[in-house]
Amino acid sequence: MKKPRTAVRSCQRKRAPCQEGREKRVLSGRQVKPSTPNGLAGRQEEVLLQASPYHLFRDPADVRVFRENLLSWYDREKRDLPWRRRAEGEVDLDRRAYAVWVSEVMLQQTQVATVIDYYTRWMQKWPTLQDLASASLEEVNQLWAGLGYYSRGRRLQEGARKVVEELGGHMPRTAETLQQLLPGVGRYTAGAIASIAFGQATGVVDGNVVRVLCRVRAIGADPRSALVSQLLWSLAQQLVDPARPGDWNQAAMELGATLCTPQHPRCSQCPVQSLCRAQQRVEQERLLGLRGPPGSPDVEECDPHAGPCRLCAPPTEPWDPTRGVTNFPRKAGRRPPREESSATCVLEQPGALGGPRVLLVQRPSSGLLAGLWQFPAVTAEPSGPRQREALLRELQSWAGPLPAPRLRHLGQVVHTFSHIKLTYQVYGLALEGQTPVTVAPPGARWLTREEFHTAAVSTAMKKVFRVYEGQQPGTRKGPKRCPVSTPSSRKKPSPGQQLLDSFFRPPDASSLNSTAQ
Repeated sequence: MKKPRTAVRSCQRKRAPCQEGREKRVLSGRQVKPSTPNGLAGRQEEVLLQASPYHLFRDPADVRVFRENLLSWYDREKRDLPWRRRAEGEVDLDRRAYAVWVSEVMLQQTQVATVIDYYTRWMQKWPTLQDLASASLEEVNQLWAGLGYYSRGRRLQEGARKVVEELGGHMPRTAETLQQLLPGVGRYTAGAIASIAFGQATGVVDGNVVRVLCRVRAIGADPRSALVSQLLWSLAQQLVDPARPGDWNQAAMELGATLCTPQHPRCSQCPVQSLCRAQQRVEQERLLGLRGPPGSPDVEECDPHAGPCRLCAPPTEPWDPTRGVTNFPRKAGRRPPREESSATCVLEQPGALGGPRVLLVQRPSSGLLAGLWQFPAVTAEPSGPRQREALLRELQSWAGPLPAPRLRHLGQVVHTFSHIKLTYQVYGLALEGQTPVTVAPPGARWLTREEFHTAAVSTAMKKVFRVYEGQQPGTRKGPKRCPVSTPSSRKKPSPGQQLLDSFFRPPDASSLNSTAQ
């Protein structure tokens, strides 16, 4: 079976949607001296020189008011989250940084509600870097099952081992060294750890911060472009409070996650509404509607006489008065995921000693769903006539001669990863009346149903198994088609779907807010 490569959050939160804040840190007896990332000042100045003053913070008083208002709001309204409590109460800098690191990785592309239970179980099982470094990848995958983007957990463990084995058990103390030395740690994650755990005055930009800054400064150009991306990092660096950098970064993310939301922002409750260019534009349009032409309200705008502004929305995307502040940021067009098809089979020994057992095989150690367990599968054309034959050969390579006539097609499962829409044609084969097999070849396992539910398997495989169970005599009939939505598009299920999900649900999994496995 072709193993597609999984994209990781790097936006993850590095780039993307929905990350939340962290808490005020008490730095064991002293405040770590803030520092500026190497070379950032020069890049920041270059970007600022290219921008219209309308999109910048030129007045130091505005920066001061922005910081004060945002932090005061955060102190009042911040959510009580386990990683905030743990980091706030931790005196040891390495343990604090580890607690922040785990939360930041889990929160990449994943909603807070989903992460809470996973984070709590993780920290109970591996409370220190040393504990995680000594764990097996199988254990890590097993705990991560259902959270998506499984390479995140693997790289987190790789990083912990590097810290323990090569860095003397001490986490790097700056954003620069964190990014340089730890696998899977990019600019965002490095800045979050450095500011929250070590007090480094470095700004961070995730999907929430992008939204906040684009609205506050009316930036309508594509936020994925190099110019806009660097400007946003420069603005974040300019605004971060050197006395409370970790809190400020968390507050900016919290604002985007709770008030300055993508579709339904609560502008009346926003602590920085008075400095928001998008809100000023809304008010301008309202006044224009009241007064009517001629004349215009006295509201600052980007100077149209200075030539085309590289930070304003292009002329082809004019202001939509019905959208208000949600005109910002500009929506990025998404490339549709490529479509692939696979045939997979639940091979079961109903009469096995100790109860019925199903065969699982392990995926390769790299690529999509690396190291996880799955039912035997082969790549297949959506309606390939030789699908059964290819699948049967794959099954026999693991389990020996099998009764081909018993191989039944049961339905399909559609699971969309971040960049792949994968359709699983689900087959079932029960080895009834045959001598049970007790030993599996390397890379395979015979598991009881109870063991399957706690094994390191993906959500897609659990959906596949649900289709199989629904077709067995004496069990409730499941639907022939069992689509698996991407976390990004997952909506509140219907009552019927809720009932179906109650029979089979990933451990403590809630919903995800962006693309994930």
